[in-house]
This record gives sequence, C-alpha cells and structure tokens, in this order.
Amino acid sequence: MNALLDNGALWWGLAACGTAQFSKLVIELVVHRRWNPKVLVETGGMPSSHSALLTGTAAALGWQQGFDSGLFALAATMCFVVLYDASHVRYSAGLTAARVNALSEGGEEQAPLKEKLGHTPLEVLVGSLMGPLVSLPGLVLVGSPLTLAQHWGWLAIG
Repeated sequence: MNALLDNGALWWGLAACGTAQFSKLVIELVVHRRWNPKVLVETGGMPSSHSALLTGTAAALGWQQGFDSGLFALAATMCFVVLYDASHVRYSAGLTAARVNALSEGGEEQAPLKEKLGHTPLEVLVGSLMGPLVSLPGLVLVGSPLTLAQHWGWLAIG
C-alpha cells in the first residue's frame, strides 16, 4: 500500500485529469452561464482530461526516471496515440454519430447515438499543456500522497 501511495507520477497525473475535468464545470458556469454537473463525467469538451492525464503522468515519469529513460519513451508514445485518437478518431466518430442521428429523426424510434466523443485539436492542446502544469509542480513541491501523509503525521515515518 505504501508503494502505491508513494507513486507521485500516478497521483499527480490523476490530479491533472481531475483538474481538467473540474475545469469543464467552471467553463460551463463562466462561458455558458449554466450549472451542468454532468460535464464532470462526460467525455469530450474543453479541455481534454485524457490528454491532461497522459501528459501529466508522462512528464512526471520523465522528471522522476529521466527524460532519456525507456519508461518515459513508452509514456510519451502512449500520449501520442491517445492524443491522436481523441482529436481524430473519436472526434470523427462523434461527427458520424451526429449525422446518423440527423438521418434517423422521424424514422424508427431508437435511442440517439452519443455525439460528444472526442476533442478538437485545441481541446487536446489545452489538456496536454494542463497535464505537466499540474503534475510537475505538484511532484516537485509536494511529493506523493505518502510524503504528505507522513508530513502531516498520518503515517509513521519509515
């Protein structure tokens, strides 16, 4: 359990993802002037939380293991795959779903296909920048949850 709590790269990557997802709620409030907590669990939208998760975790791994490590190389290549998928494959699938839904209006009754699947390149870019901006300062300045728990006296040192 201590090893899991001491995995700062994991926790700060998750924190970046959560920050991106929470910012969707703030954007809904500020830009669209509506309270829509559903955006906290929906895919798509500004910014991409998947991008924030992957780039935040990859940046933290690079910081910890070295940017020349094989683990960072693996994380970076996974980033490219996920970012491409979010902005091309899933985005296109959402556009296709919108067209299918438009064609089936007035036809046989069926549940509409989900249209908000992927991200625009801007949404992916913002999420990609958010990841390291959350994870690196957190990792460097705060450390892992285990470090915090020990600092606050919740766990015995050692």
